[in-house]
Amino acid sequence: MKTILSRAMLVATLATVSVGVRAGEAEVRTSLGGILGEQTTISSLSRTNHGGMWEAVLSNGDIVYVDDKGDFLLTGNLFDLKNKRNVTAEREAELNRVNIAELSLKQAFKLVRGNGKRTLITFEDPNCGYCKKLAQDLRSLKDATVYVFLIPILSPDSADKARNIWCAKDRAATWDAWMLEGKVPAKAECSTPIASNTELARKYRISGTPTMFLADGSRLGGYLPLADLDRMINEAEVRAKGVAKK
Repeated sequence: MKTILSRAMLVATLATVSVGVRAGEAEVRTSLGGILGEQTTISSLSRTNHGGMWEAVLSNGDIVYVDDKGDFLLTGNLFDLKNKRNVTAEREAELNRVNIAELSLKQAFKLVRGNGKRTLITFEDPNCGYCKKLAQDLRSLKDATVYVFLIPILSPDSADKARNIWCAKDRAATWDAWMLEGKVPAKAECSTPIASNTELARKYRISGTPTMFLADGSRLGGYLPLADLDRMINEAEVRAKGVAKK
């Protein structure tokens, strides 16, 4: 999780945020809002079952906590020691989950492996080193359809490469040739969904590549070894089928 406050500001916050014996939502919202930057707002605020702390989800996706009296602010991971749970990580996973049905897969091109029964959705920049490492691994991925959303966010020529790949006669082959062999895609022009993909990435706060989503909408941020990725794909498929049966 990203840190929104420097250590110095955090120390100052601990000393200055005080709103009474037992803080209510309005008091916590006012006090917390007073120390956030102009670009950051409170998306949601709710009391947790963990020591009566307040959970604040910020507009940049960060989660912070305020104690029951409104005296202290906590940034970082909150752990439930009794149950050995990373409360923050679980909550972030919940917040980062997407409704796969809302994604327009027409804005992505497909890479089909084997029977293509399993689903993997990726957001990638053609100049992303870890995306190229992922592409190598995906050559060995079995029985999955990979939907690749192109988002040029890393380098000045990323947009040109993304356009040329999308406008190629065979997008999948052109992508693989570039990502696996370094063959620069030939210049091509056409109407592309790249601007829409970029807006979609902004909506889901995707700022790094590869970012991946599984069949149940769960999010994986960053490269994972193939064995781990394959296991998570399988687990997500089971969860997705369980939800569909309800």
